[in-house]
Amino acid sequence: MQNQTVQEGKTMAVISYVFWLGLIIAIYMNNKDKNPFTSFHIRQSFGILLLNLAAGFAFQYMNHTLGFIIAVTTVILWILGSFAALKGEEKEVPLLGKLFQDLFKGLS
Repeated sequence: MQNQTVQEGKTMAVISYVFWLGLIIAIYMNNKDKNPFTSFHIRQSFGILLLNLAAGFAFQYMNHTLGFIIAVTTVILWILGSFAALKGEEKEVPLLGKLFQDLFKGLS
């Protein structure tokens, strides 16, 4: 990816990892001038957010241990995604990053 594209989209890419509010802001801001770098990280962040919701559901209604494992995994993926955005890398999160890109390709 071109350095200029990364620099222009870096701020919104990082903001997309700031919980659901940051994700909504990043989607809204990226809607006007589509930046591929920002879009990549929006899709990653959205997938991590959904995984976090699944952790809450599992913890509440299924198995506390399963919910805890998913929650810890979510935190690790969130940290990895955030650092990749900060460093200006278009790096998928382990295990699920490719799936997030495929499932949410219509998002932003």
